[in-house]
Amino acid sequence: MLDLPLDAWYAWLGLSIAGVALVGAASGLPTAPPPNAESAAATVDRAAAAEYASTAEHPLDATAVRLRPRRLALRNDAGTAHATFAFGPVTPVPPGDSRLRDVVHGAHPSDVYGDPEAFRQTVVDARARGTDAPWREVDRTLLVRKTTWEGVDVVLVDA
Repeated sequence: MLDLPLDAWYAWLGLSIAGVALVGAASGLPTAPPPNAESAAATVDRAAAAEYASTAEHPLDATAVRLRPRRLALRNDAGTAHATFAFGPVTPVPPGDSRLRDVVHGAHPSDVYGDPEAFRQTVVDARARGTDAPWREVDRTLLVRKTTWEGVDVVLVDA
């Protein structure tokens, strides 16, 4: 007889361990898809491509975001997604910059900055810092604003 007797204790033990391992592997799979970075980038591109000043919002299904001048990345428990802007570079608003945050939330640059040169320099600095932007937590929408003031054309992005 070359059969494996199923009444042997080691066969039942092996099947039990295999079953527990299978259930453990299945429960570790993500229950939701990764965030949709392409649709967020498309929202930024629509605002950036507009001929006149524009604003846009995009709800995020991510817990963390990394905004850079030419791309963005979104992350949640299910994974990470990246997308590149077609109309870039944009200016990511740094987390601690309240003046640029005021502008992206609707204030006119002339109400926040003393002169266009100060606004331009802030935009240049924010874009330079954005090339090494770290991950930051997010729990709201992506905000995009294209604005112009005295020859300073900028697309601000904040999350």
